[in-house]
Amino acid sequence: MDYRQAGVNIEEGYRAVGKYREYAARTMNGAVLNGLGSFAGMFSLGEFGGMKEPVLVSGADGVGTKLEIAFAMKKYDTVGIDCVAMCVNDILCHGARPLFFLDYLACGKLDAGAAAELVKGVAAGCVETGSVLLGGETAEMPDFYNDGKYDLAGFAVGIADREKIIDGSRIREGDVLIGVSSSGVHSNGFSLIRKALPDLNEDFGGMPLGMALLEPTRLYVKPVLGLMRQIEIKGMAHITGGGFYENIPRMFAPGGPLFDAVIRKPAYTDREKGAWLVPPIFARIASGCAEHGTAGGKAETAGIDALKNDPALEKMMFNTYNMGVGFVIAVDPGSSRKAAEYLDSLGFPAREIGRVEKAGGNAGAIRFE
Repeated sequence: MDYRQAGVNIEEGYRAVGKYREYAARTMNGAVLNGLGSFAGMFSLGEFGGMKEPVLVSGADGVGTKLEIAFAMKKYDTVGIDCVAMCVNDILCHGARPLFFLDYLACGKLDAGAAAELVKGVAAGCVETGSVLLGGETAEMPDFYNDGKYDLAGFAVGIADREKIIDGSRIREGDVLIGVSSSGVHSNGFSLIRKALPDLNEDFGGMPLGMALLEPTRLYVKPVLGLMRQIEIKGMAHITGGGFYENIPRMFAPGGPLFDAVIRKPAYTDREKGAWLVPPIFARIASGCAEHGTAGGKAETAGIDALKNDPALEKMMFNTYNMGVGFVIAVDPGSSRKAAEYLDSLGFPAREIGRVEKAGGNAGAIRFE
C-alpha cells in the first residue's frame, strides 16, 4: 500500500501548489524575503521604522458553513475573500494595517482546480487590502472530511503604532455612530440560513438565491485607513457573528466608562424613513426563520411584515446578522458628516445610525429608538 492508496494524492497536491504560487505572486511586495515553498514565510518590518512603538496585531477566523453554499452552487472563488475579510476587518478595528495573511485549507480528497479557486479568492482579498499571501497549508485528510468538502480558515497579522491604537478609551457620551454598509450577509449565521432557506435555486432578484448568499464580505481596510488620516476615529466594530448586540459594545474600552449604543431604527422598504435601508436578503431570511412557507417576492414581503410585527424575531436577526451595516465607527459629532461623505465618495455608503450615551444600567447595552 502507498500514500495514494491510503487516499492522499501527492501529485494533485503539487498541481494545487503550482496554482497557488500564481495567485500568491500577485500579492507580493518588497517586504517579503522569500517566496512560497519555504518552511516559513518571512516579512521584513524595516519599512515601519518611523513608528515610535510598532505593535503587531493579529486575528484568526474561518468561513464557516457558508462553504456549504459554495459547494452546492459549485462556485468557490468568493469564499476566499470572506476568509481574508473576517480576519483583516477584525484587526482593522484597532487601527491596524494588515501586513500578511496565511490560510489553512483542509479536505477529504483534493481537487487542484477547486482548491486553486478557493486560494484565488484569498489572493484577491489580499490584493484589495494591500496584504501579502505569505503562505499556508493544504491538508488532505481522507475519511475525516467527505469528498468534495473543504474547510477554509486563516489568520492575518497587521501593524499599528502603539500610541495610535484604537481601543475605545477616547469614546465619550454624545459621540456619533457611523454605519458603513455591508455587501450582504457576509459570513455569519449560515447554519441558520441553510435551515431557513433550503432552496438555493429560488429566484432572488433575477439570480439564484444561493448566488446572492455568496456575495463576499466587504473589505473595509483601505477606506477606513484613509479615513483615519482625515479625522480621529475613537472606536470601531466589525459586525460579524452576534450582530449588533454582541459586536458594537466591543468597541468600548474594557474597564472604562459604561456606555449604551443608541441605534436609530432602520427602514425595511424604500417608502419608509430610517437610519438606513435593510437589504431585501435579510427579509428573505426572516421569512424563512418565521416558517411562512413562501418564496420569491411574497417571502420578502412576509419577512418585512414579520420583522415589523415580531419583536423577538427582529431582535434575533439583529443578534445574528449585520442587517446591512457591516462596520460601525465612533466619531466626534463634529466629524460625523465628513466621515460619512468621505466613505461615500469611495463607494462605501455610510450613514449616521446612532449615538453613544451613558449606560442606563450596570452594563453597557444596545438600545433601538
